Amino acid sequence: MDKNQKIEELLNRGVERIADAKHLKERLLSGEVLRIKHGVDPTGPNIHIGRAAQFLKLKDFQDLGHKIVLIIGDFTAQIGDASDKQATRKPLSRKEVEENMKNYTKQIGQILDIKKIELHYNSEWLGKLTAAELLDLAMKFTAQQMIQRRNFKERWEAGSPIGLHELDYPILQGLDSVKIKADVELGGFDQLFNLEIGRDLQKIFNQQPQDIITLKMLYGLDGRKMSTSWGNVINIIDSPNEQFGKIMSMQDSLISGYFELCTRVPLNEIEGLPSRDAKAILAKKIVEIYHGERAAKEAENEFNRVFKEKKMPSEVPEVKITEKSINILELLVQIKLAPSKSGAKRLVEQGGVKIGGKVSKDWKGDIEIKKGLIIQAGPRRFVKIA
Repeated sequence: MDKNQKIEELLNRGVERIADAKHLKERLLSGEVLRIKHGVDPTGPNIHIGRAAQFLKLKDFQDLGHKIVLIIGDFTAQIGDASDKQATRKPLSRKEVEENMKNYTKQIGQILDIKKIELHYNSEWLGKLTAAELLDLAMKFTAQQMIQRRNFKERWEAGSPIGLHELDYPILQGLDSVKIKADVELGGFDQLFNLEIGRDLQKIFNQQPQDIITLKMLYGLDGRKMSTSWGNVINIIDSPNEQFGKIMSMQDSLISGYFELCTRVPLNEIEGLPSRDAKAILAKKIVEIYHGERAAKEAENEFNRVFKEKKMPSEVPEVKITEKSINILELLVQIKLAPSKSGAKRLVEQGGVKIGGKVSKDWKGDIEIKKGLIIQAGPRRFVKIA
């Protein structure tokens, strides 16, 4: 693709909304080097591919020669962004934030060229903000403005609590844009309110307001928004086999959205393909991004070995069990194939457990423990008794 085509792709692929689209396109065509801001709060230790879709869009900007300004929200993570929440988010301690941040830049570096990034932690300026300065900023906005954002309005009408600190969050995020003089800010579509507050603050500080790009939502494996708290995620540090298997198990209706947001495969290449073939291509492409071509091919071979050829996985984790016999529910919890006895019971009743290759539906029964015994839960999880 030539430069003009790359700009068109950047402005359209996976994009929900741009403010101001005409202005941004003119600046991109002019050859000006823009400061592209993106902020991420370390609310958990892993980055899932829903978040990574935004880093892929940043890579598009980086490949065109623009400056990526990445802000790790070590300060704002202690408050909690309410953008997509129907209840007050539990604030994180400084210790929790630091633990979550440990591998952030390493994970982001799998997509972006970290050496070319301008990296900031927003505690650099927010940690020094005085009460007088915060009040001065707060006086630029009204409670009505904040309450009108969709999820606050819903919580207000439902009588659900809204913390005063939650109303401050958009102002603090917006101040990030002022401090780094952002030309463009990129975020998920649920971030639009916060990003627009950034534009307002830049005007107040006599800066040119940032253009905004919001991306479409990437849904999780179960069709809901991808969220670590719901466990419906694919993390970029998941093993190749995990990533491949999770994608092959997801709903067919999600395939095109994943291609658009999580890969750079031309969309016309997958039009008309049977869903299983399209999923296999998608799985391979995503594994390639985070683990390389060789790992993607090996993951594909392993998947075919287990699901098409009905063979055992090449490698099965081993565990030691001291009991000579044990109730099946206790066994599944002990070897971590189920999170709880109630979860194990559901799995057994649904026919999702095999002991020595045979389906077991008797959740009351005991299992005789023998070395080499294979326990399978669901289509992809296996454990061998050592």
